[in-house]
Amino acid sequence: MKKTTTTVLAIIAAFIFSTVAYADGAIVFKQKCIACHGANATGARDLTSPIVQKLTDEQLADFIGNGGPSKKPAHSFKAKGLSDDDIKAVVTYIRSIKK
Repeated sequence: MKKTTTTVLAIIAAFIFSTVAYADGAIVFKQKCIACHGANATGARDLTSPIVQKLTDEQLADFIGNGGPSKKPAHSFKAKGLSDDDIKAVVTYIRSIKK
């Protein structure tokens, strides 16, 4: 019984935290990304595309936080004040909007 209760609580906590990350990611996306990527994330680079969606979470986080392999200044959001948690939340949001 105790093991079942612990498991249920863990599942509920995971759901709550993933929902919070999604909400925060959507907010950060609207604040920082919408100008280039558009409201539905299909602007300058279609974030819903298979090319983007096949990237690992670490690769997406690197693109958002550090500009990716080319260190693109427009995507150096870590230097512009986004925290690792903000970046992870945006990655979670991007995953939620795939085609």
